[in-house]
Amino acid sequence: MSLLIVGGTGTLGRQIVRKSLHEGFQVKCLVRNFRKASFLKEWGTELVYGDLTLPETIPLALCGTTAIIDCSTTRPNDLYNIELIDLKAKYILIESAIKANINHYIFFSLLNSNSYSKIPLIRLKILIEHRLRASKVNYTIFNLSGFFQGLIPQYALPILDQESVWITAESSSVPYINTQDIAMITIKSLSISQFINKSLPLVGLKTWTSSDIIKLCEKISGKRSKITTVPIYLLKFTMYLTRFFQWTWNVSTRLAFTEMLSINYDLCVSMKEILYILKLDIRDIESLENYLQEYFRRIMKKLKELNYEILNDQNINRTNF
Repeated sequence: MSLLIVGGTGTLGRQIVRKSLHEGFQVKCLVRNFRKASFLKEWGTELVYGDLTLPETIPLALCGTTAIIDCSTTRPNDLYNIELIDLKAKYILIESAIKANINHYIFFSLLNSNSYSKIPLIRLKILIEHRLRASKVNYTIFNLSGFFQGLIPQYALPILDQESVWITAESSSVPYINTQDIAMITIKSLSISQFINKSLPLVGLKTWTSSDIIKLCEKISGKRSKITTVPIYLLKFTMYLTRFFQWTWNVSTRLAFTEMLSINYDLCVSMKEILYILKLDIRDIESLENYLQEYFRRIMKKLKELNYEILNDQNINRTNF
């Protein structure tokens, strides 16, 4: 089976590329910049030029492709073009998949997305979901919540560096999951008919609030956090002001995600159906505790090695004098 992976250089995409290659798939990645994607070629991926903002480059990339895994999304610094990239181009990608007789199209959306349809990026994802369901392509939509990897710069690093951890006064509880587990389940789903034309959640073992994650990081690292709480109303007011100027639309759109925090949702969603179909045990899914434990272990080891090198260099300098 030949896979075309869109968004292969991203946090999730690179894990899917790695897992696909490990499982013996022929993998092509649609890329705009060959230099930035060179590491994918080193892994054994065929790089195919394609730009979602240039529709004419999309159909050629589908030659010889059996399935599409679409991990692409608009980055926060490119929100000015979200309608072009995440809607028009995705429509063209779906239409091209129909014409190319693609067997399977996998798309990643957001868990409970209908609750946040006012947020531009999420609204466009909902429209893409509708288009996929109306198409003649066999599809699977995986609804995601949040990644373990995103918690490192948000919580772990500031705590290690004794910098402020910025949070809102929310109590929303999110079932974060490791992107490696998402990749594992995604690739397994390609060969199982029960995943065809379904929308399924891909979530972690339990839900976490911001305060839960901070306490866990403190416990594992042995360091105290410096918490700065930003009121939701202040973020919403800023979002309202930035709507009026074109040069602040990016800021406004990013701040729109605060609406998700103000709802105080508790996404207690289970992956029992997926685990049952794939014959996986719940222990096959990594816990956040284990992930952070391993992360802090590696960081502490590197810090010890660095301190040892510094002390060794100092001793050498003293000996020379």
